[in-house]
Amino acid sequence: MGTPEKKQIHLNLFAFATGHHTAAWRAPDSVIEKLGDISYWEELAQTAERGLLDAVFLADGQSAGLGGIANGPGWFLEPITTLTAMARATTKIGLVSTISSTFWQPFHAARLLGSLDHISGGRAGINVVTSMTDEEARNHGMEHLPAHPERYARAAEFIEVIQKLWDSWPRDAIHADRAGIYTDPAQLQAIDHEGEFFGVAGPLNLPQSPQGRPVLFQAGASEPGRDLAARHAEGIYAVAWDLTMAREYRADIHRRAAALGRDPDRITVMPGLVTYVAETEAAARQKQRELNELLPVGDSLHQLAFFIGQDTSGWELDEAVPELPLLEEFRGPKGRYATVLRIIETTRPTVRELLGYLAAGGGHATFIGTPEQVADEIERWVDGGGADGFNLMPPALPSGIEDFVDLVVPVLQERRRFRTSYEGDTLRSHLGALTQKSAPPHPQHRMR
Repeated sequence: MGTPEKKQIHLNLFAFATGHHTAAWRAPDSVIEKLGDISYWEELAQTAERGLLDAVFLADGQSAGLGGIANGPGWFLEPITTLTAMARATTKIGLVSTISSTFWQPFHAARLLGSLDHISGGRAGINVVTSMTDEEARNHGMEHLPAHPERYARAAEFIEVIQKLWDSWPRDAIHADRAGIYTDPAQLQAIDHEGEFFGVAGPLNLPQSPQGRPVLFQAGASEPGRDLAARHAEGIYAVAWDLTMAREYRADIHRRAAALGRDPDRITVMPGLVTYVAETEAAARQKQRELNELLPVGDSLHQLAFFIGQDTSGWELDEAVPELPLLEEFRGPKGRYATVLRIIETTRPTVRELLGYLAAGGGHATFIGTPEQVADEIERWVDGGGADGFNLMPPALPSGIEDFVDLVVPVLQERRRFRTSYEGDTLRSHLGALTQKSAPPHPQHRMR
């Protein structure tokens, strides 16, 4: 019998500001002045494409974030506009934008994402979210966000409508017969949707895009979020600090999807991943220390105090974290507190290191070490059932994604765990059917 084929790993770049570490913008070599320069974003996409990643993902928010804007950058360029420019600077990599179903209308979203899919030749994706803050709601004529169940009910209907709209003008309806008709109107479909939240007649005034529909992503962790992802998502951006959490989440999504009649292996689950990588482990940890030392200590301790429900102002930064109450004894929000306890249990950090983990990933997995060590952990999670790949969250940009592409990707390729060329032209082809993907030919030389 031959050697079993190894499961292929999926990688996505989550591009945000100057990096996901909240102090990255303070570094002397940061590109903080370039956030409004489209060439910066185009170059990030080009680096990710050089690394053969599935996609670049841009999150979004609907407010300036006045409560924290003094401490670092947040949202800047509007994501669909930015991705459209990135589409023209690349040829293969997928382009995924966040859209809030709480604030957007389906027709508008379907038209913009469909246009991006046409412009990019079939590389668009949409990450549907329900938004998080009343500050965002007040920018859309609301005093506060709707209740959680209502937001998710609206999201489910939003997805239903945009999918109908994307199918409403079939590509084969276009005849382009110069002696006859351009489009056969009998093939266009009025969707005549009348629901609880939306009324949309249709059809969309845009023909079906090159990949049929943009790829649908979801990132919900709550019960309604998991249900929505299991029912609709082709890709999921998950949150997990360690393999145990990741395995539990992915297994739960698979159970829910199977109960709905879906093939779970056609859902790509990608936890967020923060990496510090260098030729030696000591050098990688030095990169982490240099960013952590830039953190505004007072603000970081104040944030930690909020997470754990106690005063941290007197804690010694380079001493071990003081003992905390058990989860069942904690009276505040338990989700983030559980993550803090898990970080402490698995890494035994100093206070400064704990602040750094929270600043860079906020509870997402963090791998630190040589290219081989980082690749080992990536394989361990994928082979251990915790992930189909990862949503890369470099602590500093552009250096973090350059390090990953130049150092980690070649190791994964040599181990036959990652593609050595794109096999298709669309985002959906990059994701593929996970159980049917075979290992690529062994590379003859390392990618440079």
